[in-house]
Amino acid sequence: MFRKVLIANRGEIAVRILRACRELGAQVVSVYSDVDRCALHVRQSDEVYYIGQAPARDSYLRIDRIVKAARRSGADAIHPGYGFLAENPALAQACIDAGITFIGPAPAAIATMGDKVAARRLMAQAGVPVIPGTATDLDDQTILRQAEKIGFPLFVKAAAGGGGKGMRRVYSPGELKRALEAARREAASAFGDDRIYLERAVQGARHIEVQVLADGQGNVIHLGERECSIQRRHQKLIEESPSPVVDDSLRRQMGQIAVQAAAAVSYVNAGTVEFLLDHKGRFYFLEMNTRLQVEHPITECVTGIDIVKEQLRIAFGKPLPTTQDKVRPKGWAIECRITAEDPANDFLPASGRIVRLCLPSGPGVRVDSGIYEGVEISPHYDPLLAKLITWGNTRQEALQRMERALKEFRIVGVPTNIPFHRQAMSAPPFVAGTYDTSFIRQHLSAATGGATAYSQVAAVAAVLHHQQKGARSPATAAHKDSRPFSAWRLVSRREATGQ
Repeated sequence: MFRKVLIANRGEIAVRILRACRELGAQVVSVYSDVDRCALHVRQSDEVYYIGQAPARDSYLRIDRIVKAARRSGADAIHPGYGFLAENPALAQACIDAGITFIGPAPAAIATMGDKVAARRLMAQAGVPVIPGTATDLDDQTILRQAEKIGFPLFVKAAAGGGGKGMRRVYSPGELKRALEAARREAASAFGDDRIYLERAVQGARHIEVQVLADGQGNVIHLGERECSIQRRHQKLIEESPSPVVDDSLRRQMGQIAVQAAAAVSYVNAGTVEFLLDHKGRFYFLEMNTRLQVEHPITECVTGIDIVKEQLRIAFGKPLPTTQDKVRPKGWAIECRITAEDPANDFLPASGRIVRLCLPSGPGVRVDSGIYEGVEISPHYDPLLAKLITWGNTRQEALQRMERALKEFRIVGVPTNIPFHRQAMSAPPFVAGTYDTSFIRQHLSAATGGATAYSQVAAVAAVLHHQQKGARSPATAAHKDSRPFSAWRLVSRREATGQ
């Protein structure tokens, strides 16, 4: 196994990878920017290297600095995590050139699947069903003509895109020209590539993805599917595995197609093939993510396979530990992404210091986190704070555990989307498993409960601020001989009384 691994990332995923490395006996090297000097992944690493100022372009996106840090530390492998450089073939190639193992697929596979149009073309040639769409090398007039043939509504998408960037939903011909211009600008800014294409919008779609593992000996298996339909601005918020609407027959079909897709690009390591599933049970290739997914823990919970450890073993040259017939998912898992966003203010990202933190625990509860009391949440990076995962023998048990865990989860100092998740867990379409990608727009009001919850947090923060300055609370002054004043009790009382 690798002697020393450099993690080219930050936050909860850096901590997650760090733990897997430690369990396999590898030392861990971390990199950090100005604002991450006290980050949890930095505190827990064996060695750390400064790579630049807070903006990602000056630190976590600097391939030269990351490779230099790996060389200085003597690391024999680099794990990119997700986001930042995880799907950048230039980092994979730089590792090869430096004689360092890249824990991920080959540069060619990343480049091919990173170009959405090239990926669609390759998948169609491999017999994978794709959504009707266009090429990228078309002028606006040709695009407008082809849009009429494809039909509305449709999506304008960035060829080099991902995460909803450079993506616009268009409902009529009159909206298309403006959407093309906006998508090109956003794509150029986000990816340095303004190529766009059109793709038919699948009505009432569910977003289903299949986790695959492939080793260097030509073995490819899938680990079942994940339901990822609850999204805001095309960003996933809640996932579960298995999907409430995928039966054994459909699971076999989608799994076989996902394996076929990975084999078509000679894929090695962990990857995810994403599909859109319509209301008639027909599914279409959407894209392939050539990296570890944020939602990988729910697959780990139901299969018992540690995907990050398998990434490390595969990169080291070891074969897959199991065969397809021995992959037998058990139970149900749900994941809620906990972010520093204010649901009462259109999920506006927030920053600040976490002054109090209480993580949920108990049977069937897992928290992947990169935060601690006192840590500063920077505005420079993704607002993801933690991932809350629950497992149960049945979907109902997993859901009950999630509802309980969300009530236990307390973060004071920055607003979070926990109120949104609590609302979502009790929404009838989610409880019934009948939701699709329109769930938030049609069934939830983001502001409901958000303002109240955040006002409670603000009240607690104010109390804590006064306590730190030595001010006495009126409550403690009136009850000198009672228990010490508790900010948490204040929140509990307000939730119980609605005041």
